[in-house]
Amino acid sequence: MILYLALAVLASALMALGLLMMKTRSTHLPMAAGANVISAIVEWIRDPMWIGGLGVQTVGWACYLIAVSRAPVSMVAVMGEGGIALFVVASVVILGERATPREWVGIAAIMLGMLMLTLSLNGGEADGAFEPGTLLILTALLTVAALAPMAVARMNASGAAAAIFSGVAFGLGALFTKAMMLELAGDTGSLALRIVSNPYVYGVIAANIIGIVMLQNSFHSARAIIAMPLSGALSNIVPIVGGMIVFGERLPAGSVPAAMRVGAFALTIAAGALLAGSREQSPGDPVVVGALSRVKT
Repeated sequence: MILYLALAVLASALMALGLLMMKTRSTHLPMAAGANVISAIVEWIRDPMWIGGLGVQTVGWACYLIAVSRAPVSMVAVMGEGGIALFVVASVVILGERATPREWVGIAAIMLGMLMLTLSLNGGEADGAFEPGTLLILTALLTVAALAPMAVARMNASGAAAAIFSGVAFGLGALFTKAMMLELAGDTGSLALRIVSNPYVYGVIAANIIGIVMLQNSFHSARAIIAMPLSGALSNIVPIVGGMIVFGERLPAGSVPAAMRVGAFALTIAAGALLAGSREQSPGDPVVVGALSRVKT
């Protein structure tokens, strides 16, 4: 058990490091928007620091999957929240980012909300069958809701809108992953054919690619200490709420875990509103950021 919890800690650290590496290149790489989406992504992939960060993230995710297969998911999830906290600290120390008192309150509230969500996981129970039509409707509604902030000039300019969209995309990716695993478990025949013919496989791929692209876009305008908590909070809330709506999962049976989960939703939404109204990115420490960016040049 200790070995797998240690692996979870390593996974969190690697994922935080990977995002940090990707963030350091945000001022040197183009945004993926409009007609230059493909060309911008190609340029990202050709950048050694950025693609290295994506590789580090992938290794971290693999470590997370191994850890969660043998250790309690709630304990592993706690380690994941630690990774987000580590990313915030690294953004301040390495990137030289700063936050206003209001923003620190929002960041702390989001971290507390995610911790409350994590501690309530043990009490959750599955109750009901998977509803594919409900998942399709929920995906459409969440996509529209995630697009709405992009119509707000301040949120779009500050990068908060892109961060919100990335969190929703990652959350939908988690829902598609669960749907994919349920469908694969119920099918028989060739595994390769089952994978190729499973629509949720493509949903998982598309949602995660969109999530990465939108998070990197948010790094262009938003400080990392704002973008990552916003994205991380939504990527946790969407699968939990979606699990109750689409997969019939209930609130925890105990009154305390149930209250923690409902309170976490309310706290995270309020904290997200604080961060969504943040000003545009402030300059970081040019010495440290420059030292990291010279790996490219």
